[in-house]
Amino acid sequence: MSLVADVHADHGATFTDRGGREVVADYGRPDSAARAVRNGVGVIEMGYGVVVVEGDDRVEFVDNAVSNRVPATDGEGCYALLLDPQGAVETELFVYNAGERLLLFVPPDRADPLLEEWEDKIFIDDVELRDASTDFGVFGVHGPTSTEKIASVLNGAGSPEPGLTFVRGRMDDVGVTVIASDSPTGEEGYEVVCAADEAEHVFDTLLTRGLNAAPFGYATWNTLTVEAGTPLFETELRGRLPNVAGVRSAVDFEKGCFVGQEVVSKVENRGRPSKQLVGLRPDALPEEGAALFAGDTAVGEVTRAVESPSLDAPIALAYLDFDADGGDLTVRVDGDDVAAERATLPFVEGSGRSGRLPTYPETAEQA
Repeated sequence: MSLVADVHADHGATFTDRGGREVVADYGRPDSAARAVRNGVGVIEMGYGVVVVEGDDRVEFVDNAVSNRVPATDGEGCYALLLDPQGAVETELFVYNAGERLLLFVPPDRADPLLEEWEDKIFIDDVELRDASTDFGVFGVHGPTSTEKIASVLNGAGSPEPGLTFVRGRMDDVGVTVIASDSPTGEEGYEVVCAADEAEHVFDTLLTRGLNAAPFGYATWNTLTVEAGTPLFETELRGRLPNVAGVRSAVDFEKGCFVGQEVVSKVENRGRPSKQLVGLRPDALPEEGAALFAGDTAVGEVTRAVESPSLDAPIALAYLDFDADGGDLTVRVDGDDVAAERATLPFVEGSGRSGRLPTYPETAEQA
């Protein structure tokens, strides 16, 4: 359930479900909102599940489970994955060290399964877990003037850097934590975290105080992240090997054992996963799951496609066989095969570059 649904409704919002949580779909003109973010700054209420991990063994416990090194220092975070024994992604996590506790931001439908799995693994560890999804409001602030926006309303701290670090301060006398994002929209960005009962006040502050900002919803989020080449959990990551998705920033190949490590390390050492995530410029807009062909041979499938407001053209993310020839590709649209040119990611160069932009060992200039 959105924490500020009435405020969203006052701005003309329509709502949708994301992993069992109500979020804003759009405010009536998602393409205009995308341009507003690209040209200035926008604010979105994020639909995370939040898991709190406390106890003396909290860092070691989580570090042993996830694919990346969990920071031991207050104010630092990381992007990580929880894998199954075959190396496939079960959950993505943003892990933040908040001193006496870790805060884990996860897809909303993955909080309960994560808690159930980890509670079964606590034996002598000094670890306590709880679902805190309703305790916090989280708002994304994205765009080339997002740093100026944060500076105009944040007191007691400066804008944090680098990505996935955070500071604590106040906005109009409300205590907040401001996290530097990993630029998923391809623009500078932050996430502002507050107590749930202060969410309405913080949302209003972000929209109307200091530098004005435009509200946007998940329809615009989808468009911006495709333009930025950012894989999302629901469409590009769930059930995939991280090597295939190209999210190598989420995996520390040098750390100790974690579930699925042997599989992903073998693929990394081989250097050539079975598929890779690529950008496409199709002549017409395909649907999610549309088949991709090289001649008569099926060589991949579309994960997401949007009409890009920035490029005034259809664009798509797709999984393509790693060994497939990138030329003369077609994609199935309404029963017809239409041309689809492979494109370099990101589609749009913004004020930031996504930390999850797909990278592969052969692509040295991107790795």
